[in-house]
Parts: sequence; C-alpha cells; structure tokens
Amino acid sequence: MFEKLTPGQEIESTVVAVSGETVFIDMSAKSEGVINAAEFADENGNLSVKEGDKIKAFFIGEKNGEMRFTTKIAGNSADDTMLENAFKNRIPVQGKVEKEIKGGFEVTLGSKRGFCPYSQMGFRQKEEAGYYIGRVLTFIIQEYKDDGKKLVVSNRAVLEEEHKGQISALGERIAVGSVVTGTVKSLQSFGAFVDIEGFQALLPISEVALERVTDLSKFLEPGQEITAKVINTDWAHEKVSVSLKALIADPWESVSSKFSAGQKIDGKISRVADFGVFINLDKGIDGLVHISALGVDRNTNLKKKFSVGQEMSVTIKEIDAANKRISLVPSTSTEQDDNASAYFATHKDDDGDTYNPFAALLKK
Repeated sequence: MFEKLTPGQEIESTVVAVSGETVFIDMSAKSEGVINAAEFADENGNLSVKEGDKIKAFFIGEKNGEMRFTTKIAGNSADDTMLENAFKNRIPVQGKVEKEIKGGFEVTLGSKRGFCPYSQMGFRQKEEAGYYIGRVLTFIIQEYKDDGKKLVVSNRAVLEEEHKGQISALGERIAVGSVVTGTVKSLQSFGAFVDIEGFQALLPISEVALERVTDLSKFLEPGQEITAKVINTDWAHEKVSVSLKALIADPWESVSSKFSAGQKIDGKISRVADFGVFINLDKGIDGLVHISALGVDRNTNLKKKFSVGQEMSVTIKEIDAANKRISLVPSTSTEQDDNASAYFATHKDDDGDTYNPFAALLKK
C-alpha cells in the first residue's frame, strides 16, 4: 500500500483498466489512481498502454476523491508545489523555449519562467539557437530560489541521463562475441563508423576483409547495412569495435588442401616490407619472398624496386599453417613453363630425342 503522497512524487504502478479518456492505475488501496489517457495517445489517437502494463507517473494531487497522476510535469500540472518538488527530486519537467536572451534561453515552466544557459541546451549535437525557439523540451531544474522566481534549468542533463540509460541497456545486451546489425555512417582512413541502435561503433580497416584493405570505398559506403561481430567493448569509455572479417571462414584452415611445397603460382605483390615482399596466393592468403631470395643486396630499398600489384611468379618453399606462414621463392611463370614444354614437344631431332639446338647445329 502506498504511503501518503506529496505532489510531484514519482511512483511505479500497474495499469488496471483503460476506459474512455482515463487510464486507471493500481494504488493498492480502496481507490485507484487516474491519468488522462491523452498522455498515452499518438497523433492518430492510438494508446501506447494496456491493462497489465507497468508505468511510472507523478502524483498531482487529489480532486473529487480521486488520486490524480501525470506521466510528465508540464503545463497546468506544473504548479509551484510541483516545480519545487521536481527540483528537490530531480524530476524532469517539460517547458517551452520562448526566446533567446543574453547567455541562453527563456523557458516557460507552467506559470513560471526559467533560464537555460547555452551550455545546458542540447547534448553532443548542438544546433543553432533558432532551432530551439518554440520547441517544448524536457528540463531538470538545477536552481530553485526566491519561491520559484529564479529558476535555472538544463536540457542537457536530461539528455545525458537518457544517453547513460541507453548505453547501460546496450551494455547488457551487447558483449564481445555478439553478432550485430548496423548501418555505415562514415568512412575514415582508419576504418568506418557504424551505427548500432544509435551508438557509434568502430569497424577498423584491418577488420573489413581477409585481404589487405587500402581503399575502404571499394568495400563499404555510407548508408550500407552490415552484419558484424563485436570484438571489443569498453562501455565505460563508450568504445566498441566490430569486425566483418571475424564472420568469414578462416582460409588458413584449408590452406594445406589448396597448396603444397614445390607448387608454382602466379601471384601479385600485396605488400612490400624492408625484409621482403608478400605475394597474394588466394583470398586472405599471403606468402613471403624473403629479401635473401630476391637476388638483391640486403641494403636495397625494396619499395623502390617492387610495387603493390606487380605480378610475380613464385614457388612454395614451405607451409606453416599453424602460424599462418608460407615461405616462397621466385620462379619462372607457369605460362613460361607451358610455352617451353610446348616448344620442346614440337622440336624433336630425327632420333626422337628432345630438340637440342647445339646438336642440330652440329648436324648441319
């Protein structure tokens, strides 16, 4: 049973009935609390509550034997007693932004006028002053002096609390290993920002694809919807990282069935390092030709001699699938080998031996 309530006091109760223009809530007493149903109606008149729903409301007072409540302190319900109680209990109050004045805005709260400094209007997304004029927003009363003649309010405090609540809720549902759906908001040199239920997560460029990515725009575009895996969370600092690559099967798991020592492959250079060049053998699979196998001096600047995208024919020297390493050495291309085989197959001497240019010369 609820104790004696004071105007402005917040309670949580259950909707016991919805009838006409009234929503009735359980007060664990002989009488029930009443709320104007219009507070729960959308622009088409559809109600957002039903019998059995849990709601929070503020006590307005008793009238004609009824305990009256509101879901928001605003308009006629925001009398002096309600405003003072809202200040003491940090209860949100709705007010209308009337005009811009020196240092901020004049806000009407019921029959009172308050002041909202520029710094306390809005949150992270700041708008031009004209954007707020005429809008009905929610505020926290930060100062209540001279019987309400001096009111200082903050819209930012309300938005910050809402943001904390949203982050807390996300943190309970999204953890490392979670698979989430989001929308690409922007592309940066280091990765992409992805909107996940209003939160901005980072998709590092190294987590976009199995292969090395240098141009994000070839893989992603703003507005694109993606499914990714959460690989890091730091909700205290609001930092979350996701990965597309983590949802792709690791190609190294089947590398031994695709490649073998002694195999020749025509590939392209994917990266040039001081100690050698990496050759892309398959999607997500790179092998290394060490500088010692390139036939150059160890002090050679490989970045001046080789370039990304340059074709190179290699032979697999060794495969270490466990450590995701493949050692390569340069070789003749498979096309050269095929051409040579075809040439020698069609140039045989009279005895049926493989064609030998020196032997042919001696026969002349």
